[in-house]
Amino acid sequence: MIFISENITLKDWELSESFVRSSGPGGQNVNKVSTAVELRFEAGNSPSLPADVKFRLRKLAGRRWTKDGAIIITAEKHRSQMRNRELAEEKLVELIRRALEKPKRRVKTKPTYGSQQRRMDSKTQRGKVKNMRQKPRGED
Repeated sequence: MIFISENITLKDWELSESFVRSSGPGGQNVNKVSTAVELRFEAGNSPSLPADVKFRLRKLAGRRWTKDGAIIITAEKHRSQMRNRELAEEKLVELIRRALEKPKRRVKTKPTYGSQQRRMDSKTQRGKVKNMRQKPRGED
């Protein structure tokens, strides 16, 4: 069981781990021992996550979110399987904690009268500069 916040904990059945050979450091050990961890979290079927958190989590997970609603996190930074397992769990916890934060709503504002005037003045000035670049028109 993984503790996320005071009211969210992930059950063991929601997580599954598989171990594969790592491409990272380890010398000859890389060819013999499966140290990389692939952590799979069934986020779509998780009863411990509210719907709005699942929605934000799906956006944050990006390519790690599968079609069947699972998040796959890989960790192969360390040589030991145990440290990679801890790293994968930390990545998952961090991702879910980021999804728990509700984004601030944007408050629409109107431009001030002064800023509108400054914008129009700069546009007029720019138009005058471009007008001066034209060839003078002769009177026919």
